[in-house]
Amino acid sequence: MEIDSGLLERILMNVEKPIRYVGGEWNATRKSHDDVDVKVLLAFPDTYEIGMSHLGLRILYHVLNKRDDVVCERTFMPWTDMYDSMMNSGIPLYALESRHCARDFDILGFSLQYELSYTNVLAMLDLAGIPMLSAKRGEDEPLVIAGGPCVYNPEPIADFMDAILIGEGEEAIEEIVDVYKDWKASHLPRLELLQRLACVPGVYVPSFYKVSYFANGKIKEIKPTNPAAPYPVKKRVVRDLNQVEYPDKLVVPLTEIVHDRAVLEVFRGCTRGCRFCQAGMVYRPVRERRPDEALELAESILKHTGYDEISLMSLSSADYSHVREVAGELLAKHNDQGVSVSLPSLRVDSFSVDLAKEVQKGRRTGLTFAPEAGTQRLRNVINKGVTYEDLIKAATSAFSEGWHSLKLYFMIGLPTETEDDLKGIVDMAKETLSCGRRELRRAGIKKAPEVTVSVSSFVPKAHTPFQWQPQMPREELLARQAYLKKHLRGKGLRLTWHDVDKSFLEAVLSRGSRRLGQVIEAAYRKGCKFCAWDSEFRFDKWMDAFESANISPGFYGNTKWECSDILPWDHISCGVSKEFLIQEAERALRGVLTPDCRFGRCSDCGVCSDLEVSPRVMSGVGKETSE
Repeated sequence: MEIDSGLLERILMNVEKPIRYVGGEWNATRKSHDDVDVKVLLAFPDTYEIGMSHLGLRILYHVLNKRDDVVCERTFMPWTDMYDSMMNSGIPLYALESRHCARDFDILGFSLQYELSYTNVLAMLDLAGIPMLSAKRGEDEPLVIAGGPCVYNPEPIADFMDAILIGEGEEAIEEIVDVYKDWKASHLPRLELLQRLACVPGVYVPSFYKVSYFANGKIKEIKPTNPAAPYPVKKRVVRDLNQVEYPDKLVVPLTEIVHDRAVLEVFRGCTRGCRFCQAGMVYRPVRERRPDEALELAESILKHTGYDEISLMSLSSADYSHVREVAGELLAKHNDQGVSVSLPSLRVDSFSVDLAKEVQKGRRTGLTFAPEAGTQRLRNVINKGVTYEDLIKAATSAFSEGWHSLKLYFMIGLPTETEDDLKGIVDMAKETLSCGRRELRRAGIKKAPEVTVSVSSFVPKAHTPFQWQPQMPREELLARQAYLKKHLRGKGLRLTWHDVDKSFLEAVLSRGSRRLGQVIEAAYRKGCKFCAWDSEFRFDKWMDAFESANISPGFYGNTKWECSDILPWDHISCGVSKEFLIQEAERALRGVLTPDCRFGRCSDCGVCSDLEVSPRVMSGVGKETSE
């Protein structure tokens, strides 16, 4: 059923950025719902500008719409003014392409990129007229599924999801659709659908697992209750990026979005092993795209979108072994047409600066380096394999080549952090600024250097060596921010920081158990939406929600857990073994570095043995080895 277009148009006359809600973009897919077997609606629980910048949504949209038996459309969380207008006027959540109601689709798939979007998921379900709790959905309700990095701990949102995909979706989503299509034709009960889905590798059906607790709130047992339910649920991995679909006809938005450029993923995964970094653990192993494949895709993307910038995307673009070759060929062919190449993530080294120099040519838009910690001792603890000398050398190179603006990214509240580590941040920032003044003066550039220090609070994440560590208490984090505010002053220095309360809530939700579902629902009912946005974040309402559920947020955010404890996500396998994470946690306390296995010995993390393949074959760096 389509929504009332006349009523919608009247509402759009009175809301901010109505272009978010109209669809009709170039390369958007339009199919008749009557001509397909399965209707899928991809839902992103944030604004259009953020959701349309997400590559994963674009990939799944492309993969599904390549099929003749499937229609795949998009929907996004309406901003507060539009949300209220839709609620008050009775217009439900709808798809941009067809303006069909969300509840008329067979599958509603959410992409969960950050924990503070959880209440938006409930808001979208409520707006769609779909019961928020999976247990209350009837036989004819859409199948509600989720994926994304947040679901490596799926428990806080487990009560709301019929099924959850752990890992990478390009291949798994087609298997899910096939299962749904066959079940739909069988006219069997919904339970049969869930049982069939549980047999798809990577699919977790929360209702098939029972969680029991000790009196102190720790988990006593996580037990499958259905024969179809695997234990553990192993993540899905795309073994070869060159063999899976990648969108060359990206939907071109009608308004500016956060990352408004063509995007080409050149490799996936990272093995540098930063001990705080969830992405570096869960996206293993490294898999590279062949340079010929990358160039062919880039050509097609530029041709079909008209973008004048293409981003070579990965967790660390400079680690792509063909980055110079691919970037160089793209620039040589398209530079005279005004097409630029961007590298969104660079290492702290002079190679990265040299690479940025080639790519940016005369445009000096600023560079970002991430030392993460202020002293070598703490960088060893977190396994950040860069030194003070690396940073100063990179900064010297950047300023001497004409950059005048550098951004340094640090974390505070890391395990074992002391005041000396904070002082190290200040010293490093001031030395970088001095380096800029010296090099710009030497180069005859009159513009004054600028150094921005961006500071976030450490958030312990599932499937990392620091998953057992607590977040530092709020008062201590505020004191550390105050120290930096006091000492990072003066011309050319700028300090930015993350909200401590938001970081605390992120930590709570990151390490939360299934019991937090009632807190998330209570927070939504108290009006919490768009919690990742500074203007909309309501910490007091969240604390009220915890109090009403009689749950202490500090238990999840500020408690140090033992390695012997059963963690809320222990039934989910990202491929990295728990034994490896414990070993890395111990090495962290000793300040012992673990080298990148792409260029040294295998660190025996468990991922490649689980896949029965050598990491060097997967990454394309070298030949298979028995190391």
